[in-house]
Amino acid sequence: MTKLFNKISGKDKPRIPELVRIQIIERACKQVSRGVFFSTIIIITSFLPVFLLTGQEGKLFHPLAYTKTFIMVVDAVLVVTLAPVLISFFMKGRFRPETANPVNRLLERIYEPVIKACIKWRKTTIAINIIALAISIPLLMSLGREFMPPLDEGSLLFMPVTLPDVSNSEVKRILQVQDKIIKTVPEVKNVLGKAGRANTATDNSPISMIETIILLKPQAEWRAGITKNDIINELNNKLQIPGVTNGWTQPIINRINMLSTGIRTDVGVKVYGQNLDTIYAFAQTIKKQLEGVDGVKDLYVEPITGGKYIDIHIKRDEISRYGLSVDDVNRVIEIALGGMKLTTTVEGRQRFSVNARFGQDFRNNLTALKRLQVQTMNYGPVPLEAVADVSIAEGPPMINSENAMLRGTVLFNVRERDLGSTVNEAREKLNTMINKLPKGYYLEWSGQYENLMRSEQTLKLILPVVLLIIFISMYFAFHSAREAFLSLITIPFALIGGAYMIWFWGVNLSVAVAVGFIALFGLAVETGIVMVIYLNDAMQQLVARKGNSRETITLQDLREYVIAGAAKRLRPKIMTVCVSLFALVPILWSHGVGSDVMKPIVLPMVGGVLTSATHILLVTPLIFLMGKEYELRKNGKIDVLEVKH
Repeated sequence: MTKLFNKISGKDKPRIPELVRIQIIERACKQVSRGVFFSTIIIITSFLPVFLLTGQEGKLFHPLAYTKTFIMVVDAVLVVTLAPVLISFFMKGRFRPETANPVNRLLERIYEPVIKACIKWRKTTIAINIIALAISIPLLMSLGREFMPPLDEGSLLFMPVTLPDVSNSEVKRILQVQDKIIKTVPEVKNVLGKAGRANTATDNSPISMIETIILLKPQAEWRAGITKNDIINELNNKLQIPGVTNGWTQPIINRINMLSTGIRTDVGVKVYGQNLDTIYAFAQTIKKQLEGVDGVKDLYVEPITGGKYIDIHIKRDEISRYGLSVDDVNRVIEIALGGMKLTTTVEGRQRFSVNARFGQDFRNNLTALKRLQVQTMNYGPVPLEAVADVSIAEGPPMINSENAMLRGTVLFNVRERDLGSTVNEAREKLNTMINKLPKGYYLEWSGQYENLMRSEQTLKLILPVVLLIIFISMYFAFHSAREAFLSLITIPFALIGGAYMIWFWGVNLSVAVAVGFIALFGLAVETGIVMVIYLNDAMQQLVARKGNSRETITLQDLREYVIAGAAKRLRPKIMTVCVSLFALVPILWSHGVGSDVMKPIVLPMVGGVLTSATHILLVTPLIFLMGKEYELRKNGKIDVLEVKH
């Protein structure tokens, strides 16, 4: 019974001497230290495009890049310093071979027949990978483009705009009617609207602009099968009021857009020029061109004409007859319309000015204004129309300027289609019109599209530099350009799974998806480096046993040792992939605020980890074997790389 217990527990196996144990740990740490170090450099380098992002995307993803970088730097230091010490403390006693682990035996039993079949059918294996890669490229090109995935804020912002000459009473009535209609939708919890500007210098909204915040109930309380877009479409159909142009967005993104680009919608076409009437005419033409574009919603031309003003021209010959001056008449007009400060009240620590002016009903009545009494010294009071012409004239409701030029804007949101293709179609329709613009007038696209172009340009400029740095890092890791290239080609094959995953999920290409692919680059290269290290270690064992010559090494020997090197430490390789998947997959089924941004980051990583791991486990050993067979035929020997310091 004692012998049986010792055999099961492993106590019948001889202990490794302490000095030998430390030497084994030292050799093992040295073997992987270079690969771990340069893998860390590569992962940090792959995040360089994220560090160079600016604007909104930079503020959003810089914390992610810094956190990842600091973690990897600390991890690299701990792997080289603390990990060997901890291993020496805890890895004691009798060691079992890898074959003694049931999990490892199961993995090798599954893996070895597959890798042997891939080596036997090498052309088919490579062809399948190339075909999958070739399909993924047009698949990526067919996906839509957007700046950032829309974040569900749990509320809506309804921004209708009416005519610029609307009265206070009319806009108040419209606001009340809209709030009542909005509250009839079952998914709406609360609704609060305002018209005009708030008591702040940063809000220059005219009285014709209404902002209504709609708080929605939790999604569990919505009607079955209804989505947020369905709610917007239902509200939009109910709120079709003559003279009112509807606009739908969300409160937070609306403020971000207005502060960063000056556009309160997703996209805006800015028209610059010298004359307001000409700018407005071109803006109306642009609106007509964009009306048939799929995806363009809430199309609206920002009014730069049509404002109503009370125009008072003083009759100089008449005021001289009554013994009045221009200042006398202006003072009466100022008091009646603008108001006159009477006194200041002090209430505790607060001071308030007390002003007096005519009532709003009087100021809205042009006939009453004409009868406004102007006091004279010799003739008593005379009506204002006796000394001035009072009329209503049209003018700009608000003068917008940018870059020292007058500006008009055509605004629209993008729904039920991606931002990139919508704007591209709109630009194609406007290209013919742009050539007809007179000298001194030009167009500029702004809003989310402006951010999209800026981020894409940054990524296109820096990605080739990043790939070059990754290649140089792998060259220093292996001291071989061929091995560096062998590890680098895992990157496009990692894109295969990412492309299929985001296509299957129906996600558009965005900065968030690009960050996910960037994070995938580091993971793919790291696993590939570990595989190449063990393959070269197998070549060292082959040369040590049979020498490095065509006469002593056969093609069958190469295949056996490559398979052994690929199967060696299979469990930690699979474990690295599983850790990434187990950490990322739960995000795919997450809900709530923030999940809309996290899913596009995670999707390419989940799909890419699967395909890159498959490529590294099956195709990388095959390409490595083909390279060694070529070396053996051409040079009569194989190149053996030093995989340790």
